[in-house]
Amino acid sequence: MIFEHLDTYGHEQVVFCHNKDVGLKAIIAIHNTVLGPALGGTRMWPYKTEQDALNDVLRLSRGMTYKNAVAGLNIGGGKAVIIGDPAKDKSEGLFRAFGQFVESLGGRYITAEDVGIDVNDMEFVYRETEYVTGVHQVHGGSGDPSPFTAYGTMQGLLATLNKKYGNEEVGNYSYAVQGLGHVGMEFVKLLKERGAKIFVTDINQALVDRAVDEFGAEAVGLDEIYDVNADVYSPCALGGTVNEDTLPRLKAKVICGAANNQLANNAIGDELTKRGIVYAPDYAVNAGGVMNVSLEIDGYNRERAMRMMRTIYHNLTRIFEIADRDGIPTYKAADRLAEERIEVIGKLKLPMGRGTPRFQGRVRGH
Repeated sequence: MIFEHLDTYGHEQVVFCHNKDVGLKAIIAIHNTVLGPALGGTRMWPYKTEQDALNDVLRLSRGMTYKNAVAGLNIGGGKAVIIGDPAKDKSEGLFRAFGQFVESLGGRYITAEDVGIDVNDMEFVYRETEYVTGVHQVHGGSGDPSPFTAYGTMQGLLATLNKKYGNEEVGNYSYAVQGLGHVGMEFVKLLKERGAKIFVTDINQALVDRAVDEFGAEAVGLDEIYDVNADVYSPCALGGTVNEDTLPRLKAKVICGAANNQLANNAIGDELTKRGIVYAPDYAVNAGGVMNVSLEIDGYNRERAMRMMRTIYHNLTRIFEIADRDGIPTYKAADRLAEERIEVIGKLKLPMGRGTPRFQGRVRGH
């Protein structure tokens, strides 16, 4: 059963991590290392079954391969999940034991924080392995990736507006922003700076109030965001919000946001194309965070990070060109761009990432 999964998704390696003394049950999935060591975050979640955890880590790690390839990074795709409740199952021992498993892979997998994990947890992992990104600035890390993800989302928006309307005048259009977490709020701020009309919604009323007070946004109900007469729909919260129920209600002619897995299924992506709605593929748009932490591998530099975020504009432009060239929806064009890059680099037969990454400039502290 497991090897059938690996055949389907194309994974290279899956590691089951167990330490009874600290209650660690984790899975590390390395999907593809053609471009370099596999980079992807660790998620902590109270999965109902071990099969659910396995399905999630296989899906997420494959997604990281495509995201990292389209982003132009010299890293492959991987992901890890820790089975447990992040509200009550965390401990120093748990994360240090996990760090030992990461270390045992010798740099084939580099981890970072994801859902249910914060920088404090990564500190414990970092005590056992240097193959960690997103650590605190005192260790040469880059800290909170949210501003970079939002800035990268703006670069994607500029390219998408140019594709649909032939200009990049953000302030000429209106936006329905769903989700006001760290990235969503930062994106709203960037929209406001460019004079845009913004509609917002979030399950947290305090965040909605802040967006209204600080950025002049107009608040709408959670379900009403799909009916807003806006030019652009920007999902920045949960995935799957563009689906059979919501698509007929959307007035927007552009979909561009920071959320993962925005389309409920491929058929929705096909339907968007038929309706003349330009969809900016999510993993190309929201790559700013992984671009940012990837720079920690060679020694972090903020100016270099900002320059790298701007390549998202060119990546989106290339995706739109492939879609036009091959007569396919943009979500397929993004996958094709990733696969073409992996194939080309694979033919060069370079050793993995030209050797093990060394994390230049870090001060290691146990």
